[in-house]
Amino acid sequence: MRTDLCEVLGVDHPIVGFSPSEHVVAAISRAGGLGVLGCVRFNDAAELDTVLTWLDENTGGRPYGVDVVMPSHEPTEGAAADLDQLIPPGHRDFVERTLLRLGVPPLPAASSRPGVLGWLHSVARSHVEVALNHPVRLIANALGPPPADVIAQAHDRGLLVAALAGRADHARSHVAGGVDIVVAQGYEAGGHTGEIGGMVLVPEVVDAVDVPVLAAGGIGSGRQIAAALALGARGVWMGSVWLGTSEYHSSPGLREALLRATSSDTVRSRIYSGKPARLLRNRWTAAWSAEGAPAALPMPLQNLLVSEAHDRLMASDDPTVVPMPVGQIVGRMNEVRPVAEVLADLVTEADETLTRIHKLL
Repeated sequence: MRTDLCEVLGVDHPIVGFSPSEHVVAAISRAGGLGVLGCVRFNDAAELDTVLTWLDENTGGRPYGVDVVMPSHEPTEGAAADLDQLIPPGHRDFVERTLLRLGVPPLPAASSRPGVLGWLHSVARSHVEVALNHPVRLIANALGPPPADVIAQAHDRGLLVAALAGRADHARSHVAGGVDIVVAQGYEAGGHTGEIGGMVLVPEVVDAVDVPVLAAGGIGSGRQIAAALALGARGVWMGSVWLGTSEYHSSPGLREALLRATSSDTVRSRIYSGKPARLLRNRWTAAWSAEGAPAALPMPLQNLLVSEAHDRLMASDDPTVVPMPVGQIVGRMNEVRPVAEVLADLVTEADETLTRIHKLL
């Protein structure tokens, strides 16, 4: 199973795998796909530089990419301490009362850390600056096209630039701004996602732009990869499926929650970052949709508000409260397997499906 995108990216299979884990990313690249590291968790550019250096040394010389979250603007240009002042006290009170009601203990003092700042434009820009000093093949932006100067810098270094799109008009705008690859992400996806299902969205985007399109959202089998290619995509972008791999180091509570969830156990909400994102449906998400709950704050304030709460929820190891973005494909994640095994099965099933379809002609 090869498309022309394989030559462009320098990979064996048209499978792009997104993960916040460098171990998963390295394993995807070594197995013949393109691993893409999610950078939003890095507050410190030096820490990201260390992780990318590790990837340089552990991908077996195979290409990899990075994914940043670079919004077009911020509510203020101030520091994180200034942003904290914009969070209403009532929202903070609601979070604390909810954690208390859910029985979530506080973190030890030594475990406290600042909120995730990777949602800020300035921090995401520092992520790009670090990435440009490493042999990355692709820079993707989860919030549309990066600024023109970032795209120009990437192109000057011979890097490809990708951007996620949830509508055909967004895709056209991305390409007009210089994006090389569009990721058409359907409603089924985990994390930030739009309102159009992949079966409708992918051919719309393919018809709207003249650059390679990756299909994303709810893809976790070889049959779905074959379907994406039939819809005109040159490859697939997969994220949630790697959460169930052995290389993804998760807490026991998160692992249990993922393994027992069905495809209907997710909800699309703004409570994670301030923008619509698909998460595991549980007691934490239910609290935010209950009567009297406050509305989510805009990005990046919402994530700053709930960042410590997320740490506490994850540390509790309670599978009924873990605040995890995941797509509807979670219903197929029923066992823990190595990345290489998952990817090999994806390719085999896709090949078998394409062969079976060819015989129908």
